[in-house]
Amino acid sequence: MAYEAPVSDIEFALTAFARIERLQGLPGHEAYDPDLVRPILEEAAKLARDVLAPLNPVGDAHGAVLTADGVVAPPGFGDAYKAFVEGGWMGLAAPEEWGGQGLPKALALGVMEMFHGANMAFGLCPMLSFGAIEALLAHGTDAQRAAYLPKLVSGEWTGTMNLTEPQAGSDVGALKTKAEPNEDGSYSITGQKIFITWGDHDMAENIIHLVLARLPDAPAGSKGISLFIVPKFILDAEGNPGERNGARCIGLEKKMGIHGSPTCVMEYSAAKGWLIGEANRGLACMFTMMNSARLNVGLEGVAVGEAAFQTAFAYAQERKQGTAAGVTGAAPILHHADVRRTLTTMRAKVAAARAICYACGVAADLAHSSPDADVRAAAKMREDLLTPIAKAWSTDVGVEVASLGVQVHGGMGFMNETLAAQLYRDARIAPIYEGTNGIQAIDLVGRKLSGTKGASMQAMLAEVDETVRAARATNDPQLVQIADRLKSASAALSEASDWMVKTLADEPEKGLAGATEYLALAGDVIGGHFLALGAIAARAGQDMDQRARQLALAGFFAETALASAPGRVPAITEGGARFLEGSKALFGV
Repeated sequence: MAYEAPVSDIEFALTAFARIERLQGLPGHEAYDPDLVRPILEEAAKLARDVLAPLNPVGDAHGAVLTADGVVAPPGFGDAYKAFVEGGWMGLAAPEEWGGQGLPKALALGVMEMFHGANMAFGLCPMLSFGAIEALLAHGTDAQRAAYLPKLVSGEWTGTMNLTEPQAGSDVGALKTKAEPNEDGSYSITGQKIFITWGDHDMAENIIHLVLARLPDAPAGSKGISLFIVPKFILDAEGNPGERNGARCIGLEKKMGIHGSPTCVMEYSAAKGWLIGEANRGLACMFTMMNSARLNVGLEGVAVGEAAFQTAFAYAQERKQGTAAGVTGAAPILHHADVRRTLTTMRAKVAAARAICYACGVAADLAHSSPDADVRAAAKMREDLLTPIAKAWSTDVGVEVASLGVQVHGGMGFMNETLAAQLYRDARIAPIYEGTNGIQAIDLVGRKLSGTKGASMQAMLAEVDETVRAARATNDPQLVQIADRLKSASAALSEASDWMVKTLADEPEKGLAGATEYLALAGDVIGGHFLALGAIAARAGQDMDQRARQLALAGFFAETALASAPGRVPAITEGGARFLEGSKALFGV
């Protein structure tokens, strides 16, 4: 099955859901013109379809290889990366002063969705570079920006994040990598990092590692972490790659999926590095990288889900089994109601996740670029609220939809040589990446909800109520029915939010026990809100096919996900309590 980037769906999501037009004319986005959106998406779609998608099974079957000279990317990946660089895709949303194009992050997300959908293993390489660029923009010195940003923005060099160690996974405060000061102002970095995505490869002339390490006099725990730039090749006097640094890949992880992406064990042996930001303030720098990566990982869930839907839909049209009314002989399984229900579930959930991710991207752009302080503050609160939902809910959707894709294929979906099987294996890493989804749920309720005393969710729910009123005002029976479901679901989320804020203040463990269920409910309601908005927007347009499609997606989601929302509140408010009461009997704790 050939991957076809869903250009129209992405454009619709950017305009109807995320309202990207709000960014036109803002500082830093002077180059943005709404008329650019479609041509940029169409050009990216060509690279995704013609170059990246054909390499997806190659990367899965062949994988990256560790040699005496370093890691060699799968066949064809180097040429594909060259095409990516020559197309200027790395710098799409980077500032113009560093060689970027100054376009919105949300538009870059649309492009990256296509690349991840066509070949997730490939897309992971530039995704890590985005985080490195944002960290240097936010925390680097003028000299560091001048030395590294032009080549990172062009894509000639790639970036990595080096956080995890064998004894320190999500608890980065337990890391042991050392940073010893040198007389020339640099540091000697010594230690081992694991699970480093694209930690080494032969596609770019230099790799810029951002490494968390601990200074000799650093406080214990997360307050004693610093961030360092450690290039694979130390820059010479002219700023070009020179002497080989003491940073090497000593092993490749054997994984269930994303075989084309080398996941490296990195050994740092007195590698030369330079401090980014303040000493012992590496956690703040890390979160700049992590928030960028979390939204992009959420987008991976959307992308793999889209690819899984396309693959399953194509198979359902070809595979003949059983009989159906009006069909002579064996009927394509698409004629069977349960298969169509499954495909509709897949498409509706992907559309909802896409809307959440792009809305988060536009909020991030507004928070950074709006000249209005009140708009920046509101947008930042919205970005903070949506980031853990975009990451966790969307990646859970990606796994669910990929699993449903296997189900549509039946026994053939369980065969390793099918794309359906690869997509399922590839999708499974995304809920683990950049803080597991349980951590995202804790972040949502502990920081983003409780940290604003519920105001962030109240503002979101106020917009949901506006959508309810707008849907009812159409007097369209289907939209009114969707509005009724959305109203009940919104009330359920409001009830759960009030309970969560109060409970976290009084009985934090009980509140945290319901955090994952709370995030799932929040994703359903916010996703349903966006789909309803899409149905309203499409109704006002002239494209009758789009109108029917958006109404069908919103209606189906309303009668499935939103209809069950009120019944999910007890799982949040009571499920945690029952779990804690039964923990001793179940686990001895």
